[in-house]
Amino acid sequence: MTRPVPGADGAGPLVTAAQIREVALALPRSYEALVRERVKFRVGRIVYVTLSRDELTMGCGFPREERAAMVAAEPEKFMLPRPSELRYQWIEVRLTAIDADEMRELVTDAWRMVVPKSVAAAHLGRTAG
Repeated sequence: MTRPVPGADGAGPLVTAAQIREVALALPRSYEALVRERVKFRVGRIVYVTLSRDELTMGCGFPREERAAMVAAEPEKFMLPRPSELRYQWIEVRLTAIDADEMRELVTDAWRMVVPKSVAAAHLGRTAG
């Protein structure tokens, strides 16, 4: 299967599935699963990041109360999840519009939402709080 390549036309992703995988799998308790041809990253049974089948968008855990403001502030990067998923703490991200640093922050923050505070603190070198 051929994947879009970043180019001058902006059609391809700035962030690739391989980069997301590298970040996600470096996080404690995180593992990859393939569900209905979609890559998902989990802690236990909880999904905190998923990729679209074409790997052009990423869904990730995100505080529900901050979602609308993020979409309104940067609609070129962020989208609300489909209506059936609005009840979840989730946001959709266009991989053509973010860089590796933004992806790393989004993935790490989504992971922090699903692990015990002590695990996040130990990994990130902070005190739990």
